[in-house]
Amino acid sequence: MKKYLVIGNPIGHSLSPKLHNFWIKKNNIKAIYEKKLLNENEIESIIFEIKNNKIDGINITTPFKKSVIPFLDGLTPLANETQSVNTIYKEKDKVIGHNTDVGGFELSLQKINFDVKNKTIFVLGAGGVTSSIILALKKMKASKIILSNRTKKKAEDLKKIYTDLEIINWGETPDFDMIINCTSLGLNKNDEIKLDYSKVGSGKLFYDVIYNPSKTNFLLKAEQHGNQIENGKMMFVYQAHQAFAI
Repeated sequence: MKKYLVIGNPIGHSLSPKLHNFWIKKNNIKAIYEKKLLNENEIESIIFEIKNNKIDGINITTPFKKSVIPFLDGLTPLANETQSVNTIYKEKDKVIGHNTDVGGFELSLQKINFDVKNKTIFVLGAGGVTSSIILALKKMKASKIILSNRTKKKAEDLKKIYTDLEIINWGETPDFDMIINCTSLGLNKNDEIKLDYSKVGSGKLFYDVIYNPSKTNFLLKAEQHGNQIENGKMMFVYQAHQAFAI
């Protein structure tokens, strides 16, 4: 029986096993998909288990999308460009890292008919998924991408890859058409994001890559101020489907 995993820290919120095991059963595949809480120092050994055929594939969630890269034999062009991996598989005895977040995010916006072309997008957070979001936004021809992160150096590091990013201080609220929360702030019930909602106004799109809980405080407050909201559920489903196909 084949064995697949999703790894992360935290991992309790992940619905990946539910989704993948449903598809596994539907397609009569002899396999099991589980979730595993991991620490940074255990990454190398879990990748080694793929090399030794003990695990057949892995999905990666926060905060290991970059940390896994040094232990892989190769990256697909998309994973290389974003320097972010969420899917690991074996091909001809090589352990390969791929990125399905870019496609997943793109498809999720298509589903709600939101066109980012010529719009200003404000991105919060510079973690593992952010580079995928930025690449997708650039592919969809956003006119301006503004980035803010609690640790400014991480945002500046992303600007080295995407030179036309505009970096602002954490807590500042610029004018935007769409705002995306790429931080893990929202996974816990009491998490708050410093944002002046009264300054933002209404009629904007608030997007949270978090899907569990389905309405973070970030989205709840946005809705109260008359904005459109979208969580990361469809992005999660689309990226998972592409990973499952692989």
